[in-house]
Amino acid sequence: MKALEDMCRAALSSPPSRQAIEFEKKWVTWGQISRLADRLGELIEASGAGEPAKVAFVARNSPGSIAAFLGMLANRCSLRMVYPFQSPQAIARELERVKPALVVAEADDYAAPILEMLEASGVAAIALQEMEANACPGLERTRHTGDNSPPRVEILTSGTTGPPKPFALSYDMIAQHIVGTQDLPAEITGEQPAAPPALMMFPVSNISGLYSTLPPLLNGQPILVLERFSVAGWHDHLMRFRPQVSGLPPAGVQMVLDADIPVEDLSCLRAMGTGAAPLDPGVKRVFEERYGVPVLLSYGATEFCGPVTRMTPELQAAWGEKKWGSVGRALPGVKLRVIDPESGVELPAGREGVLEVVSPRIGPDWIRTSDLVVLDEDGFLFIRGRIDGAIIRGGFKILPATIEHALLQHPAISAAAVVGIPDQRLGQVPAAAIELRPGSAAPRSSDVEAYLRDHVPATHIPVAWHFVDALPRTPSMKVDQPAVRRLFESRAGN
Repeated sequence: MKALEDMCRAALSSPPSRQAIEFEKKWVTWGQISRLADRLGELIEASGAGEPAKVAFVARNSPGSIAAFLGMLANRCSLRMVYPFQSPQAIARELERVKPALVVAEADDYAAPILEMLEASGVAAIALQEMEANACPGLERTRHTGDNSPPRVEILTSGTTGPPKPFALSYDMIAQHIVGTQDLPAEITGEQPAAPPALMMFPVSNISGLYSTLPPLLNGQPILVLERFSVAGWHDHLMRFRPQVSGLPPAGVQMVLDADIPVEDLSCLRAMGTGAAPLDPGVKRVFEERYGVPVLLSYGATEFCGPVTRMTPELQAAWGEKKWGSVGRALPGVKLRVIDPESGVELPAGREGVLEVVSPRIGPDWIRTSDLVVLDEDGFLFIRGRIDGAIIRGGFKILPATIEHALLQHPAISAAAVVGIPDQRLGQVPAAAIELRPGSAAPRSSDVEAYLRDHVPATHIPVAWHFVDALPRTPSMKVDQPAVRRLFESRAGN
């Protein structure tokens, strides 16, 4: 198996005129990508970051960011992915915790709070603009160096096994289990590849983004990059390139239905994949009945280094309605078991409990999740919910405690409870009930939202607010979650 850095170097040496990335209907060639990667390598060396350079990468879905990603992998950097959809203050705080030697980000992401933190901490910074890279003035050199540990890529988990946390993927793990050992297809030898571009619509900084970006590019296939998922962008890819298999985030299935895309536009599809979050069974059925395309569910997590179960076309054809709503069977080498959350005893087939997984990509140990599941007698897995009460907003798992803790830092707020409420497109969205401190005037919900945006990612911002004299509580004085949820149900009914 080739080393990951060698795979990246081989891709960067592709014929310069070959198309690599389409973005906003414009093509970027391998020559442009290689020039940016080379320039970035020079700047990293000049920064004094050492080897492997410890880089915090604020990665966006853009050709420049993807070129920088390949260049840093080719140079064996250790990367910590940082989500860009946070406030500048939140990004600055995360960078301060990460303590990198160097930051790489789009030029527009270097807001004043970030630059001030970097200058105070002695961290070097490189700005990406279009297909160019330059050191930020005054931040050309770093006061920090690498620790000689093997290079890795750290991404945040989505919450499958508890609160989101950094998860390190070694270069070997990425090369073997994400990219694979496939050589360039035989027909990709001339100036242009024969394969149509793969669609890249997930954030490059998460596990789905890695799977969408590295395998096609390093195996010789171009990609069409969307800055973020949109029905229009997905539809455009479908119409221009007519793939036989496509995918959608679970929330995107309802969005396609709402957009009322003509049935004939999906006639090229033989199957549709989806994962990362539950899909409402009713939405799945309506989509399949309207378009005649089976929606194949799967289940995975960052902590597993990708999917561990999948409903394949063969399983769908053989079992059909009998396993309606299942996320499929375990992939080769994967082990699944269901345990009682109180006793830890393994439960028999058909009983609901907490899922544990052995993923061969990670190792032989059982990994406990926070997902409530049923594993039936035929080995099909059904997801029933979350034991930790997480809100699954589209593809994002949100722990209410994260939002509640941030709200309690507000000087006027005494207590807060966050619950998930139904949303037709995203499945669930957060809603917050707030108890004020005695004597405090009720702030406007827009002011509280603005405050919260400085402390949590945009995906965590509640869509509904309710100010109460006192939060409903159980006899043991715990917040009564069903009663909080009823507050929003009663408001919806007014």
